[in-house]
Amino acid sequence: MMPEQPADQSASIVSAIRDYARSPENSLRNADNEPAFGDPLVGFSRGDDPLYGEIKAGIGDFYWTPFEIFHATFPLVQASPSDLTVISYVLPQTENTRRDQARQKRFACERWARSRLYGEAFILKLGAHLVGLLADNGHEALCPGASTRWEKTMSQRHGIASTWSERHIAYASGLGTFGLCDGLITPLGKAVRLGSVVARIDIPPTQRPYKDHHEYCLFYSQGTCGACIKRCPVGAISKDGHDKTRCQPYTSITGHKHSLKHYNIDTTPCGLCQAGVPCESKIPTWK
Repeated sequence: MMPEQPADQSASIVSAIRDYARSPENSLRNADNEPAFGDPLVGFSRGDDPLYGEIKAGIGDFYWTPFEIFHATFPLVQASPSDLTVISYVLPQTENTRRDQARQKRFACERWARSRLYGEAFILKLGAHLVGLLADNGHEALCPGASTRWEKTMSQRHGIASTWSERHIAYASGLGTFGLCDGLITPLGKAVRLGSVVARIDIPPTQRPYKDHHEYCLFYSQGTCGACIKRCPVGAISKDGHDKTRCQPYTSITGHKHSLKHYNIDTTPCGLCQAGVPCESKIPTWK
């Protein structure tokens, strides 16, 4: 059972996430059955955080606030935004995966492709596991990324988008800020994958140790770096940011074909901009 005090509940949730990440479910499913990810980082945010309204306004009306997806999932549960907590977790790529990926010039390495497919499947299992633990202790919860209501769509301002963004959730939960390539730079770096759960539970929010949504990116904060520009094989990253109209077809078509042909893995990997860069495994500093 989870302890009653909010601070104890947060510690219990963090422990549950880390324990599950150390289970055999966290696997690349390769010959050595290597883990897909290292130890996770966990953050919390309140369902009534004004930032969620700002994010929705910036992305589009289709985008969910935590309360909207909770209410759609549990229409009979009496809850207000202030009753909800968003649990966000960052799962870092392993050193082996990052090393292999940093050597690549055009296509994702096999370990990266495996983490894209099997690692993402693990993240969904982690979400379901956490939802189950919370439900067993009387807390309604859901994993928005696994919801049948989740869908990709088009934002008038940002192009390709979705109804729930794990990067924005992690940003709101104090776990990182955005880089030039749109990836989230966290204390564990940018070579990460993300997940989240929304629950009716009272947990103190994680403080956001930044004042700007680009604070950890050297290009935006210092006017330096730009290493991810050189890493992109199709020129989808420039000083103007991330061009999704170039990135998405390369990933979903060219990257997919390469992964099937060379790795026999049915996924859409790239992520070259996340490895072989100063923010790969940490918040970068400029000397």
